[in-house]
Formats: sequence, C-alpha cells, structure tokens
Amino acid sequence: MIRMPQIEWNERFGAAANARRELPRLAEHFFSQVTAALSADPDAEQLHRVRLAAKRMRYTLELFRPCYGAALEQRIECLRKLQQVLGEINDCAVTRRLLAAAARSPHRAKAERFLAARQRARTAELRRLWTTRLGVESQHRRWLTYLARNAHNPTQGRL
Repeated sequence: MIRMPQIEWNERFGAAANARRELPRLAEHFFSQVTAALSADPDAEQLHRVRLAAKRMRYTLELFRPCYGAALEQRIECLRKLQQVLGEINDCAVTRRLLAAAARSPHRAKAERFLAARQRARTAELRRLWTTRLGVESQHRRWLTYLARNAHNPTQGRL
C-alpha cells in the first residue's frame, strides 16, 4: 500500500521553510513507493492506490503554489497526466468487472477484448510516462532539489 507520510508543520517557521523541509521528503517517499509498485506487475487495485498517491502528492503541491514559481506548475502537470492515465486504467478495470458480471451477450466478448487491449495500452503509456518524465533518478533529484531550494515566502496571501 502506498502511504504518504504526514507533513510535520512547524508553526515557528513560515510556509517556505516548511515547504523546503517537508516537500522533498514527501516527494522522495512518493517516488520510491511508485517506483516499487511499478517495478512489479501491479494489478488494477495496486494501480488505483498509485493513482490516489499521485492525487495526494499533486494536491499537496497545489497548496504550496504561492511559495514556488512557474516550474511547480510543470511538476503539477506531470502528476495530473500520471493521474489521468491511471484513471483511464482504472476505468477499464472497473468496466471489465461490470461487464463480467453482466449477462452473456454476443457483444460482451468483443467489449472485453477492447477493454483489455485499452487497459494494456494505457498501462504501457503509464510505464513510458513514468520512465521518461518521473521515474528516472535524475528527475527525482531535480524535483527534490527544486522543492528544497526554491520555496519563497508568498508576498500576497498567507499559507
């Protein structure tokens, strides 16, 4: 199961200092957990848990938008794309389960083949996305370095 650690917010420091300290730790944990999950042959349920972890990571980063520049948006967009592909995989898996429970029909086998092929294609897309944009060790270091160094205290609004 992919579980994100809790942020340990220190009220004596501002949002930027907390972000620099905590977000790299969260990102490192996220990358290691997803890499481990994808290194095996994950089933639909495991991929759904990866999707939820990506969603939590993305939403956490979105909370810190005021502390980071435009480069954070690129990272959020990568996570959004990862979620989208994982969502399509989940949609195929859920539809296949519903189809399996449905009464026999002449179109059921054709629909099952279509959904299975689509699920395989999206899983292949997921692996390509992960290995080219997020799952590479050098990318991990870039994310961690960015999160650790580039947070600034927002000038407007408060976190």
